[in-house]
Amino acid sequence: MITIYGIPACNTMKKAFDYLNQKGIKYEFHDYKKKGISPETLQSFIEHLGLDQVFNKKGSTYRLVSDEQKQSLESPKAAFEFLLEKNSAIKRPIIVQNDKLIAGFNPDQLDNWLNT
Repeated sequence: MITIYGIPACNTMKKAFDYLNQKGIKYEFHDYKKKGISPETLQSFIEHLGLDQVFNKKGSTYRLVSDEQKQSLESPKAAFEFLLEKNSAIKRPIIVQNDKLIAGFNPDQLDNWLNT
């Protein structure tokens, strides 16, 4: 079973949902806004994908942070704590199938990922 992590109002998430639905791929949706994210799940994302892939520094959540706080978020520990608290700063979607993970939505990359 595939689990897709994110928030429902995100346009990228909507594209990913549409893609999976068009392909007839069943999935479970983990809504950060309703369910949050456990430290263990976040740590797993970072271990598999790397902090740079998990931390969305292009989104509004990060852009609204002061320059001073952005500097402090260069620390992996501070970034981890920030992502636990502000889960909307986690890259969307993160898709998990067994021990495989992929971040972001690119149809070609997702096709390759699903077929490996």
